[in-house]
Amino acid sequence: MTPPPLLEVKDLRVSFGGQEVVHGIDFTINAGEKLALVGESGSGKTVSALSLLRLVQGAEVSGQAMLNGRDLLAMTEHQLRGVRGDEVAIVFQEPMSALNPLYSVGDQIGEVLQLKKGLTPRQALAATVELLASTGIPEPARRATAFPHQLSGGQRQRAMIAMALASAPKLLLADEPTTALDVSLRGQILDLLADLQRQHGMAVLLITHDLNLVRRFADRVAVMEQGHLVEQGVVAEVFHAPQHRYTRMLLASKPERNVVEAPSAPAADTLLRARALRVSYPVPLPGLRGWFKTGEFVAVQGADLDIAPGQTLGVIGESGSGKSTLALATLGLLPYQGSLSVTGTDWHLAKQRGHSRALRQRIQVVFQDPFSSLSPRMTIEQIVGEGLLVHQPGLSVAERRERVVGALADVGLVDDPARGGDWLQRYPHEFSGGQRQRLAIARALIVEPSLLVLDEPTSALDVTVQKQVLALLQRLQRERGLSYLLITHDVDVISAMAHAVVVMKDGAVVESGNVQQVLQNPVHPYTRILVQASA
Repeated sequence: MTPPPLLEVKDLRVSFGGQEVVHGIDFTINAGEKLALVGESGSGKTVSALSLLRLVQGAEVSGQAMLNGRDLLAMTEHQLRGVRGDEVAIVFQEPMSALNPLYSVGDQIGEVLQLKKGLTPRQALAATVELLASTGIPEPARRATAFPHQLSGGQRQRAMIAMALASAPKLLLADEPTTALDVSLRGQILDLLADLQRQHGMAVLLITHDLNLVRRFADRVAVMEQGHLVEQGVVAEVFHAPQHRYTRMLLASKPERNVVEAPSAPAADTLLRARALRVSYPVPLPGLRGWFKTGEFVAVQGADLDIAPGQTLGVIGESGSGKSTLALATLGLLPYQGSLSVTGTDWHLAKQRGHSRALRQRIQVVFQDPFSSLSPRMTIEQIVGEGLLVHQPGLSVAERRERVVGALADVGLVDDPARGGDWLQRYPHEFSGGQRQRLAIARALIVEPSLLVLDEPTSALDVTVQKQVLALLQRLQRERGLSYLLITHDVDVISAMAHAVVVMKDGAVVESGNVQQVLQNPVHPYTRILVQASA
């Protein structure tokens, strides 16, 4: 006889202010099973999962969610408190936001153990160290006394998992647990979750938009689109023969290579050149020595870079490898040693002669998170046209508006009469994530640069939107002859966009060369790890 499912959800509906956003979905999770709930942002997957424990403020929830024969949606708040953490635990997407910055990691895990298990503070401390050790954190006793900001991203996520496991739950809700992590760390966290799931016999509901993770981790998959559950089944069957057109679209959203394979340019035409580039930061020394002098942390050491016109150089590596520091130095925003020139002019020389503003017009940047990089207090017209006020102040208001409209059209943003009003006077929050990233690209392009620094330009986007933005960048490069310095930890993005690639680890370049050569036949062990983790 087949045992009943651990969790059976029937006709789950979620509304806000009378507007339904989840439309009667059904799914089950068996004991010890791994189910992935996938879909783009706004599909309703996180709202559906959190509504099971009534953790979504202002949500009106109906239907049934039977956990071992008890309806979670019919429970009182007092009854739910006994379920949350004890029987159902959650690992959130961004541990830096979920963990309290004022308390040590050990105190936060110990609090759960004392409240849920009735342990004494001493017992809770011993159990906390044991939990941290089970997640693979080095020196667990010392890490228990650390605050969240003193841990790396992977360590913080492991601490969140340890906290979730503190009460030995029967079901773990993992809400995008690896989105903020590097590709190799993603694999480590998934392997950790799989090991812990087998050890404890718990079920896992993985919420994600990363289909590679689903293929690697889950037993079954359920696909959501705009609040509807459109397809579900065994992962291998759904991925091999998807029935719904939305599932097929998600599976087809891997970035495609569509760049001009230009011949090698003469050395004199190199747009960006760096030789023996070194960037360091002062750090305090421990003890009495710190009173009299400071130490040094070398973030980038001895890097050599070349970017020809119309070419893309990809820089790949984990967090802390020096990628973003390299990008900031290239933009002239950090002091450096060695030589670094853009369009034949060294940054040091440009600053000495007061020509840095002219040089900044030739090199612009697109940041990782467009919601953070676009001012919420400025209209679209003000944001996109801001660079013209600095670099071409002689333009009239009408001329500047014409240039703004043209720049927006270049990135595929045109006025939508159905929205009404003057769309140029709208604000960033009124646009989707993909539209905001197009706005950021338009802001960079409006001053007609030669080189764009792309700092993780698609990591905050869903797979389908990511593909659209990459296709846009490829088109702009072909039409305008733009050069890109592409900073990312995504091997698929490098493969689709770059002509050459530089692999960084601990501030040093460990491998470089033609992108196909490096990715297909990596020489350095670290490069092989990155490539294998993305497969």
